[in-house]
Formats: sequence, C-alpha cells, structure tokens
Amino acid sequence: MLSSPAYPLRVEATLDPRLTRWMWLVKWIFAIPHYICLVFLQTAFLLVSLVAFFCILITGRYPRPLFDFNVGVMRWNTRVTYYCSVVLGTDEYPPFTLKDVPTYPVRVDIAYPERLSRWLVLVKWLLVLPQLLIIGALVSTWTTYRYIDEYSPFSGIMGLLSLIAVVVLAFTGRYPRGLFDFLMGLFRWTLRVLAYASLMTDSYPPLRLHPGGPDPSPA
Repeated sequence: MLSSPAYPLRVEATLDPRLTRWMWLVKWIFAIPHYICLVFLQTAFLLVSLVAFFCILITGRYPRPLFDFNVGVMRWNTRVTYYCSVVLGTDEYPPFTLKDVPTYPVRVDIAYPERLSRWLVLVKWLLVLPQLLIIGALVSTWTTYRYIDEYSPFSGIMGLLSLIAVVVLAFTGRYPRGLFDFLMGLFRWTLRVLAYASLMTDSYPPLRLHPGGPDPSPA
C-alpha cells in the first residue's frame, strides 16, 4: 500500500530513463493480449459498480471484495495505458495482475471508505458532470470506465501531447520532462474523476492539476 494520500486516490509514476526511440510505434501490438483481457475486466467493472450502487444505497458500505476488484481493474488498465496509450512513460511490459506491483513504474491505490453517503450515491453522476465534460475533451471518448480511448493523434489533448512527447523522443532520444509532468497531472485528474463517478469515494475531485510523477503529500 502507498502512504496516506491527501486525496483518497493516489497515483505514483516514474519516467523510464531508458526509453527507446521507436518502441512506442509497436507497443500497441505487444499490448493486444492485455486489451483482450480488459474487454472482460471493464465489463465486470461496470457490473460490480452497479451492484455496489445498491449496496451503498441500502447499507452505506461498498463491499470490500468488490472494491478491491475494481481498484485492481483500474490498476491493470492504468499500467497498460501508461505503457502504450497515454504518457508512454515506460518500456517495461505490464504484468497480468489486479494486484499492486510496487516495482512497476506506475502505481494506483485508493483508500477504502469504511462508510459512504447513501444519498450522495444518487447524485454523484450529476455533481461530477462538469468534470466529465472536461475529461471528455482531454481524452476524447468518455464512458463509465473506458477513460482512455485508443491512442491516436486525434484522441484529445492527452493523446496529442503524448504523440508530441514520443516524436521528440524519437528525434532527440529524450522524453520532455515538462510534458511528462503535465500529462501525469491530466492523467491523475482523470483517474480521480473516474473513482468518484464509480462510487469509490465521497471526496469530490479537486478542480486542479497535480503534475509530476509523485502524488502530492498530505497537508
């Protein structure tokens, strides 16, 4: 587990200093087995979220096994995304696991909420709508879980900036640190909005970027 965060969802990322210049062109091919797995995992994520909705509404609790499963799906999808879709900050192949992998360059953790508001679960989708619209522009296509669409130069601001970063990498051998920090800020914001919209926390996502690989420490 990661240290206690200022926000319930915590993202830590490390930019791989040994990125190859051209591997980003073929990573999506290597990731095809992951994409096949994620089709089923993302469907399960939606179903689990639906079950959790009724559990929270009735009991005020998100069942821990369901919560841990959905956190695991977020971890898996985030690792694949970080590897070959948005940011492209590592050449290390993602592991096939729902568990936290401390040695992998990107990590996601969400503090388990012992209690959740029963009434808030009814209106979270409405409260977070403005942020969903912003994320839709940044990422491109937004659904309940597929927060990152297929990587292309036209997949929103995040996709375009990721493309610029890897093109610079191809010609200079270096990934622009400023772009990495900014992309991680957008990526972190996206995941926070996803966690809130998916009923995993009652803490409203802050309307600000926290750029860079390390997540902000608690105040």
